Amino acid sequence: MIVLRREIGDVLRDARQRQGRTLREVSSAARVSLGYLSEVERGQKEASSELLHSICEALDLPMSVVLREVSDRVAVAEGLFVPDTVPAELAGIVRPERGVLAPVG
Repeated sequence: MIVLRREIGDVLRDARQRQGRTLREVSSAARVSLGYLSEVERGQKEASSELLHSICEALDLPMSVVLREVSDRVAVAEGLFVPDTVPAELAGIVRPERGVLAPVG
């Protein structure tokens, strides 16, 4: 069974570790207790949207990026195909037939 709080915790922990930061550093920056952040990362506590926002800011990550990664992990666990996508800000300037970025028009 997929437990959303575990997936969120895994994504947050992976992001923190990739940055080489400690729980203490991130908990201080997010203004959340060290123990609570640890429980969120281990999937033992559900993070409210406000808390998730604070943690994402402390990690200097847009919350949408975190939620996208969680969504992709859930989709894979459900056996769904996760397509590669073009970011919205580039969608209007990509010419797939050329494989390069170029103005459309």
